[in-house]
Amino acid sequence: MQTNKEEILWRLFLEGNADAFSAIFKLYYSPLHNYGLKICNNTQATEDCLQNFFIYLYEHRKGIKEVKSVKSYLFISFRRSLLTYLKKERTYTDIESVKAKSLNFEFSAEELRINQEFTTAKKETVTKILNTLSTREREVIYLKYYSKLSTSDIATTMSITYQSVSNTLQKAFTKLRNNIENNMLAAVLKK
Repeated sequence: MQTNKEEILWRLFLEGNADAFSAIFKLYYSPLHNYGLKICNNTQATEDCLQNFFIYLYEHRKGIKEVKSVKSYLFISFRRSLLTYLKKERTYTDIESVKAKSLNFEFSAEELRINQEFTTAKKETVTKILNTLSTREREVIYLKYYSKLSTSDIATTMSITYQSVSNTLQKAFTKLRNNIENNMLAAVLKK
């Protein structure tokens, strides 16, 4: 459920309030930009599409209905917009290849905010372990823990079922647990 502030901003935005639109833009530009970079790994394409996306939102606000979650709505709509943009720009031949090949979610050590006590070596190890996951698993982890979307919002964003999201999370955690145990065992055996 969205906060009262988001509900109020959204309603004001739909009524044409420029300050509300500006607040939504400032609140969601960075998370959407980061998500766009994860999808296409192209700063220029991400920024162009994001600007066009917000312009489109503002120009078509009268046709937009109330939404259950502003954040979820924006992630879903931006993802769809970016995939369409990439197809039009002929960066990729079709939407399915974009979904299959271009979602190169790679975690960087800087994105991991697990604990300040982690040493650089530990951050790099966790980053390597996260990057062993499949593309779909990395995207679900990213949306769940970095973008803080609910499981149902992730399902809608990725156009998969709630159960698929749950299963993907479970498989990802099983792989992560096994990789961590193997790394710990390898570290003990080195000593």
